[in-house]
Amino acid sequence: MESVPSGEEPAASWDELYNINLMPSELFLKFRKEIEGFRIGLNLEFYNAPINEYQAKLVLKPLSYDRKWKFIYEPLHHDVRLLSKKIPVTKYLNLQVGVGHSFQLHATGWKWKLTTCLGGDGLSRIRNKTSLGLYPGVDLRFGWKADYVLPEFTGAVGTGEPLFNMNSGRLQASLDRVEAILTHTTL
Repeated sequence: MESVPSGEEPAASWDELYNINLMPSELFLKFRKEIEGFRIGLNLEFYNAPINEYQAKLVLKPLSYDRKWKFIYEPLHHDVRLLSKKIPVTKYLNLQVGVGHSFQLHATGWKWKLTTCLGGDGLSRIRNKTSLGLYPGVDLRFGWKADYVLPEFTGAVGTGEPLFNMNSGRLQASLDRVEAILTHTTL
């Protein structure tokens, strides 16, 4: 076993520094029907981590570009919600508000959330969704994230520090969600 000078961490392996997980923890199957300016959807959502769970949702929202809301009913949880669209606060920050009622708990309340595609605790994070249209009416959407620290190169001459030093950075990326979206449009 090699000894590490005091104050220095042992060098991490490439597997520890660069990790890409392609096993999604969420699988969604979405059926959509467009009727007279509205989209009606049935979402079947399967979660496999940290526990196996299943949810079904009925969704109604306007198709117009300036739509302001969507209505969600969860029959298994007996919940209804009316959500605003994500409202841009800044270039990278969005606000969404909603009101809901739980028939099981006999409770009504409202929620809000601020979201961004950037962030993280002391490191950089990107969260994004990427869509792939296979053919009309069939789309795949991938939700992914990447936590990263960019490589850093430093050096010095005449200071007692190394002439060249490199921190190789880190990348922890994962494919979190895969959605199959089937849309039927009325002609």
